[in-house]
Amino acid sequence: MRAIISAIESGDLQARPLIAVSNNRKAAALEFAAAHGVATAVIPTQADPVAADEMLAQALENAGVELVVLSGYLRRLGPRTLARYQNRILNIHPGLLPEFGGEGMYGRKVHEAVIGAGAGASGATIHLVDEIYDHGPIVDRRTVPVHAGDTPESLEARVTAMEPGFFIDTLRRIAAGDLELPS
Repeated sequence: MRAIISAIESGDLQARPLIAVSNNRKAAALEFAAAHGVATAVIPTQADPVAADEMLAQALENAGVELVVLSGYLRRLGPRTLARYQNRILNIHPGLLPEFGGEGMYGRKVHEAVIGAGAGASGATIHLVDEIYDHGPIVDRRTVPVHAGDTPESLEARVTAMEPGFFIDTLRRIAAGDLELPS
């Protein structure tokens, strides 16, 4: 999120950040967004997921959101939000989908699985979000090599370093009309 807001502010990405949402009131991302003039919302998800889904969909609609970018949001989205923003919710996954995705596959677990499988490449996948973890249509993938002697930590560092620029490039292509999302 920070890289995306910074790219917008520098003129490198033609877009408008309208709202940053978290289920964690103490998320540093909310502080960063507010400091850069982006509206924020905290929507607790644990106690009542149905109400949270309603509140999230309403907050996005009220802000005028057209495209939702998940950046560190690790909760499953509810049916109202998914229906309202069908084919307009992007997520970046720290591995190549569909091979290294699914429920429970996040963060370092992905990199451990890649190394454990003896894969020669890893990377990141930007995909559209649906009701199944890491399942929606793939928008783009970018690879990095897996080197002999890589650890989950070293592979994670290489993928993590590549992700912000990859997400910005993909968003730039969408904004320019060079990459069309399904309707």
